[in-house]
Amino acid sequence: MRIPALFCLLFACISFESCKNNQSEKDANAAKEKAEEIVSSTCYKAMYENDTVDLKVNTLKSGKISGDLVMKIYANPKKIGEIYGEYHGDTLLVSYTYIDEGNEKVTYKNPMAFLKKDSLLVLGNGKLETSMGATYFVKGEPIDYENVKYKFSTVDCVGK
Repeated sequence: MRIPALFCLLFACISFESCKNNQSEKDANAAKEKAEEIVSSTCYKAMYENDTVDLKVNTLKSGKISGDLVMKIYANPKKIGEIYGEYHGDTLLVSYTYIDEGNEKVTYKNPMAFLKKDSLLVLGNGKLETSMGATYFVKGEPIDYENVKYKFSTVDCVGK
């Protein structure tokens, strides 16, 4: 008689703890969604010879940056992806996760650095290194913002 009562008590305790965990998980998800809320959006476009790059930058409530980046580079498949990162002073450092149009099975991820000059964003060139499958800018090597192809100017946001 004692064993079934103990078993029921144990089962009730586990059930209550499980409900409590679900509630705290829901609270954490709600806080994360609130931090990921978009405060403002700015759209940019860069053109160089036959290349066109479209960029949408969303400023999140948390201060982070997210957005979309589409690169149409002449004689190459279109790169469609998302950026996520943050400003460090006047430099926007992001991770660009993208796919090549026509090959949706493979996802690529590269770092990018933009320098904000007035209403322009300048895409910098830097030395990249890959270690354990992750690509990043080489520490101590400067990022060049002078000899660049892509200088983004603001445009009206269309679509999304």
